[in-house]
Amino acid sequence: MAHRTKHDLRSAATRERLMSAARRLFGERGYGGVGTEEIVQAAGVTRGALYHQFRDKKDLFAAVAEAVEAEVTRRITEGVQPVAADPVEALRTGIRIFLEACADPEVERILLLDGPAVMGSAAWRDLSSRYGLGQLQAVLGAAMAAGAIVRQPVVPLAHLVIGALDEAALYIARAEDPETARAQCVAVLDRMIRGLRD
Repeated sequence: MAHRTKHDLRSAATRERLMSAARRLFGERGYGGVGTEEIVQAAGVTRGALYHQFRDKKDLFAAVAEAVEAEVTRRITEGVQPVAADPVEALRTGIRIFLEACADPEVERILLLDGPAVMGSAAWRDLSSRYGLGQLQAVLGAAMAAGAIVRQPVVPLAHLVIGALDEAALYIARAEDPETARAQCVAVLDRMIRGLRD
């Protein structure tokens, strides 16, 4: 049993080293600019260790993208805590935090620029939905329960809002002036959220 536990710990440590090295390299140069040999060298592991943990480079990228998505979701959750009593303000704050997080070059490259191309749009949207959708549904539901926004079917509303957020993040990532684009998107999304009160 102790031997198995040590093996599991070593395996988890190897996986973490691979993901950390891959995240840094993918974030710096993009998926297409990084080879598996460079990843294993940066992680200090063998090629066999890579293929023991992941099917291929694409599988490693998907794991890295999921870790980045989980981190962004944590940032939003922590960031809205101070305004959680006001569901509409929590929603507006969460939107701002999401768009700010997406401005991080590593997040932008992995989640927005490479994510849809490497994972495919369906898998990329599924990843976004698994992390952000539940959180968004909870906030929208709380806002409706508090009478802060008009009651309506929460699931389709959450899908539409998360779609708008993903498109806003992609628009900002591709903009010539990302700062201006982000300010414009925040303003548009704020108006959209305020419109839910009618």
